[in-house]
Amino acid sequence: MPVQLKGRSLLTLLDYSAEEIRYLLDLAHDLKRKKRAGIPGGLLRGRNVVLIFEKTSTRTRCAFETACWDEGGNATFLSNSQMGKKESLEDTAKVLGRFYDGIEFRGFAQQTAEELARFSGVPVWNGLTDLYHPTQALADLMTLEEHAGKPLADCKLAYVGDARNNVANSLMIICAKLGLRYAAVCPKELRPEAGLLKDMTRLAKANGGSVTVSSGLDAVKGADAVYTDVWVSMGEEARFAERIRLLRGYAVTPEVMEKTGNPRAIFLHCLPAFHDLNTATGAEVHEQYGLSEMEVSDAVFRSAQSHVFDQAENRLHTIKAVMVATIGRQ
Repeated sequence: MPVQLKGRSLLTLLDYSAEEIRYLLDLAHDLKRKKRAGIPGGLLRGRNVVLIFEKTSTRTRCAFETACWDEGGNATFLSNSQMGKKESLEDTAKVLGRFYDGIEFRGFAQQTAEELARFSGVPVWNGLTDLYHPTQALADLMTLEEHAGKPLADCKLAYVGDARNNVANSLMIICAKLGLRYAAVCPKELRPEAGLLKDMTRLAKANGGSVTVSSGLDAVKGADAVYTDVWVSMGEEARFAERIRLLRGYAVTPEVMEKTGNPRAIFLHCLPAFHDLNTATGAEVHEQYGLSEMEVSDAVFRSAQSHVFDQAENRLHTIKAVMVATIGRQ
């Protein structure tokens, strides 16, 4: 039976089967090939989408807008609505559902995305919440698939750092669904949430994969990809000193990449990355804490093993796949 995602929201990958995730990845690869070949698209012709942002964005906004335009659709960037101020979330959702075929939400509470989907009557796509970042995980697995040289089910992905943030949650979910070996390498204070960890450990085993958690960097051994993220997520800036204390020993350096024992291992990061002093935040951290790099060394970030910009590009293709699959023309 063919996969049918018309009218579906993407709030978390927990709601999608392995077959449905595989379909989105295959569609993303196909759409990427067509864009590279200069084949014009029209799968979103006549479709209108609105993008709601509570948090700042580079890749997510640009990917949704460009993906929509590539396929002939129209996108509205909405950052100054009355939602939650002079108008309730419910009322706003009902209005937007009358205007648009789909809604992207990037913000804080997962509940906001869920209520937009409940009240709007159109597909809602999670562009990032405090709990999940599903479109990022799709791009991550697409990138791994392009460079691993073997099926995803034969791959190991090691996530190093804050293993209970939104990116790590979605990576653990997608790896468990597709049967990869997922290793969270983190201090005990930043382990994945216990309930999600238990469920994904069970699911991964059923699918021929595994989920493990370790505080030692030797756990990256055998990894096909080493992944990290910023030490302080958006909305948690007040915890900078605490996170630096906890994660200082978890920076991805050339030595960590060597611990994989895999010369083909790649480095991934969802960006932005603090790998040098060429940002205002990097300069402030250097002045306050004496660090010139944080979660990844500049040597790794700029190395041949680093595929962070392939990964960033693939946000476009996977987001395009999600929109085409859920609201696109046949």
